[in-house]
Amino acid sequence: MKYKSLAVFAMAALTSGICSAQVSEDFKVTPTTQQGKQYPQVNSERKVRVSIPAREAQRVQLDIGGVKYDLKKDTSGVWTGESAPQDEGFHYYQLNIDGASVPDPGSLYFFGASRWGSGIEVPSKDQDFFAMKNVPHGQLRENQYFSKTSNSVRRVYIYTPPGYDNNSKKYPVLYLQHGMGENETGWGNQGHANLIMDNLIAEGKATPFIIVMENSAVDLSGMPRRPRPGSTPGQGAPGPSMNSFNFAGQFERILIDDLIPYVESNFRVVANQKQRAMAGLSMGGMQTRSIVKTNPEKFSYVGLFSSGTFSPSEIKDIELFKKAGKLVFMSFGSREAAGAAQIGAVAEEWNAIGIKGVSYVSPETAHEWHSWRRSLYEFAPLLFKAK
Repeated sequence: MKYKSLAVFAMAALTSGICSAQVSEDFKVTPTTQQGKQYPQVNSERKVRVSIPAREAQRVQLDIGGVKYDLKKDTSGVWTGESAPQDEGFHYYQLNIDGASVPDPGSLYFFGASRWGSGIEVPSKDQDFFAMKNVPHGQLRENQYFSKTSNSVRRVYIYTPPGYDNNSKKYPVLYLQHGMGENETGWGNQGHANLIMDNLIAEGKATPFIIVMENSAVDLSGMPRRPRPGSTPGQGAPGPSMNSFNFAGQFERILIDDLIPYVESNFRVVANQKQRAMAGLSMGGMQTRSIVKTNPEKFSYVGLFSSGTFSPSEIKDIELFKKAGKLVFMSFGSREAAGAAQIGAVAEEWNAIGIKGVSYVSPETAHEWHSWRRSLYEFAPLLFKAK
């Protein structure tokens, strides 16, 4: 009886394993698949499938989410395979062919991880808020300007809201920064900031304003190093000391001395603190905090997305900031557990001194673009409200 029960259990486990290994064959191309290409695809289980011809290759892998998945080669030399289920939202990925990491020729390319490479959109339940809809659309403009600070011509993307070209009114402005390893294209390409704003404005949920997106990448070669938490000095991989590194770097001077004057001279913006905001994701939020701390008279609205906390005690001249400061917004993905647990209490510190403090936790997301899209969606309606 015992052996029969064991055999039944083993057969049930084997059957369960076979079932769990089965893949739902409802794969579809995504908005990040190049037009006319069949791959990459995503299925209802949020698995990503890729395919590439590489007849002479010995091993091909899909590298996504920090995991490499082996692909299988057919008789015609085409390698195909899929990943485990991925979180909803946008993911960078690459292919690894005999040890060489390369972009997938079937995907659109995005700048992330300090390179142009592949990216894929895993459909989300709430993707409607950044969908392309039949509503009035603003313009995402590519501009060049000369920076005396860097002694170079720099590229900046500027979103102007619907109707900007058909009126003479002046608009508030948000300076919106990307994360480490990304650049000024991030918020337009991966973040869909323009579509988020178009939809919010069409629904009457946000005051129309201009968004300025510049490249605030910093040189990390001189960044202080320290052992990772839990490691013995001299052992393990070193990690960055965030508190002792100036994430704003040269960009602070570019922003204050060159970019803001350029925007205020060439676009119809209200050139005062009360109509000026700054926000950023990850590194961009750290830069936002650093710049606001040393320039409290420049911005009235502040947003940190997955960038730690920002308390009133960090601003040396808090009375100067309080004269026009309106909002400090902090957010995290729920899977960024430590940060998500802290921001509520810090937001209350701002409320206690008369500046609106808001915390937001994006459900079931981590340090990723879907957290930051949702953060912008929550942040934008709070800006520039008439009182």
